[in-house]
Amino acid sequence: MKVILLEDVKALGKKGEIVNVSDGYARNAIFPKKLGVEANAKNLNDLKLKNQHADKVAQENYEAALALAEELKDKKVVVKMKGGEGGRIFGSVSTKEIAQEAKKQLGLELDKKKMLLPEAIKSFGMVEVGIKLHPKVTGTLIVHVTEE
Repeated sequence: MKVILLEDVKALGKKGEIVNVSDGYARNAIFPKKLGVEANAKNLNDLKLKNQHADKVAQENYEAALALAEELKDKKVVVKMKGGEGGRIFGSVSTKEIAQEAKKQLGLELDKKKMLLPEAIKSFGMVEVGIKLHPKVTGTLIVHVTEE
């Protein structure tokens, strides 16, 4: 019997896949636990429509990420830190502080976990910080660290 999986089933398949299982396994395990539905014409059409909608949403997310990356390209965030001798700052500038300043100055919600900071910023000046906006899109934000 062909079954469309509604959930990931170990050793059988992933959600949305069409798999072939024995009739007894389908009736006694898959259907009662709501892990899948029979692959009839209506359910196959529903799966096709759901996949089309998911593709459309994924494309919209990708385009939004591209637009945000383009917008970030010209933006600059100023972070003020206390300084010491020789152009060094006390502590370091973290992604949390960059995200807070971006929200305050630019009104943008940036996820601190998606900022690609190769090493902590420990000196004054300009630094380009990469931000992973989408699996295929990485934007850059200029962070200007100044003395308080």
